[in-house]
Amino acid sequence: MSASSKPDARRNASPYLYGGEAAAVARVLESGQYGHSDVTEHFERRVADFLGVDDAVAVASGTAALHLALIAAGVGPGDEVIVPSMTFCATVQAILAVGATPRFVDIAPGTMCVNDQLVMEAVNDATAAVIPVLFGGRPVDLTAVHGALDEQGVVVIEDAAHAFGSLNGTRRVGTSGALTCFSFGPIKNLTCGQGGMVIPRMPKDADTIRRLRLLGVDQSQSQRANATAYRISGFGLRYQLSSINAAIGLAQLDRFTTTEHTRRRLWRTYREALSALDDVTLIDVDVDHAVPHLCQVRVAHRDQVFAALRARDIGVGVHYPPNHLQPAFAAWRRPLPATEQAGAEILSLPFHQHLTEEHIEHVVYALGQALKSAGGA
Repeated sequence: MSASSKPDARRNASPYLYGGEAAAVARVLESGQYGHSDVTEHFERRVADFLGVDDAVAVASGTAALHLALIAAGVGPGDEVIVPSMTFCATVQAILAVGATPRFVDIAPGTMCVNDQLVMEAVNDATAAVIPVLFGGRPVDLTAVHGALDEQGVVVIEDAAHAFGSLNGTRRVGTSGALTCFSFGPIKNLTCGQGGMVIPRMPKDADTIRRLRLLGVDQSQSQRANATAYRISGFGLRYQLSSINAAIGLAQLDRFTTTEHTRRRLWRTYREALSALDDVTLIDVDVDHAVPHLCQVRVAHRDQVFAALRARDIGVGVHYPPNHLQPAFAAWRRPLPATEQAGAEILSLPFHQHLTEEHIEHVVYALGQALKSAGGA
C-alpha cells in the first residue's frame, strides 16, 4: 500500500463532496439571499419527492429536528420518552429540552436497535413518545405495534439521522411513524454542511414545525416582505435552514444514487475482508436495504485494540458510549445488559467515500494484527 493512500484510513468519517456544491453555494452568495429563501423551499420539495412523501420541513440540524418533532407531538414535562441508550447524546438532549424524561431501553444485540418487544415492555401510563434510532442506517420497523401505540396515545418519532436513503421494505425511510427526523451534518449520507429535516405525517404538524422554526412567526418570508407587520402566535426558535446549506444539500441530492451505491459497495467490501478474521463480529446493517452510515465490529479487548489501531494511524472510533452510563443522565440509569456489553465491545472502522478497497485491506490487516496483540496481552 502506498504511503500517499494511507491518510484516508486515518479518519473514522469524512465529508464527501462531488464538486457541484461550490458552484451551488456561489449562486446563493451572488443572489444575496443567504438566509431561508426559495432555495430552502426547493430543497424541501426535492427531498419530499425523493422520499415519496407529501411534505418535508428543513431545519438547522438533526438535533433541532428532534426538538421540534417532540414539541409538535405535544411532549413535555411529566412525559416519558422511550429511547435506546445506544445513540448519540443529541437524541437524549432533545428529550430533556422539552422537559420530558428519557426512559432508556435495551437493544437487540444483532441490530443495535430497539424492536417491538423491547418497546412494548417499556410502555407505561407516562409514555408519550417512542424514538426508535435507525442505528448505522438500519431501518427499524415498528409497524406491528403502531396500532397498540396509537391506542395508548404514544407517538413514534423516528431518529433517522444515520438513515437518509435507506429503505423500509420497498419505500424510503421517512414514510412510517408520525414524524421522522434526518440529520444533514458534515459526515452524514447526505450533507448540507449542517442541517436537518422533519418529515411530518400530518399537515398540522408541518404547519406547527414551520412556525416553530422561525420564532413563532406565522407568515412565510414572501408574505412578510409584502406586509407592514407580522404576527407571532406563540413560542418559537431560530431553527430554519439557510439557503447556503440548502444549496449544498441540493447538489448532494443530485448525486445521491452514486452515494448509496458507493457506501453499500464499501460496506460489502469490509464484510468480505472481515470474514477472514476470527473473533470479530460485524454488526449487520441489512445492507440490501440500508444506506450504511457506519461499519462496526464487536471485539474482545476493545480498548487495547482501539489503542493499537490508533497507534497505527487507523481512524477507529466508538459509536457510542451508552447514554444511561453518562453522568448527565445518571438519574435515569437502569440495567441494560445488551447495551452495556455492546458498549464495551463496539469499534467503528473508518467508513467514508474517500476509502478504496486498498484502504479497507489495510484497515482489516491492521485489525487482525491488533487482535493478535491484544489476545496475547
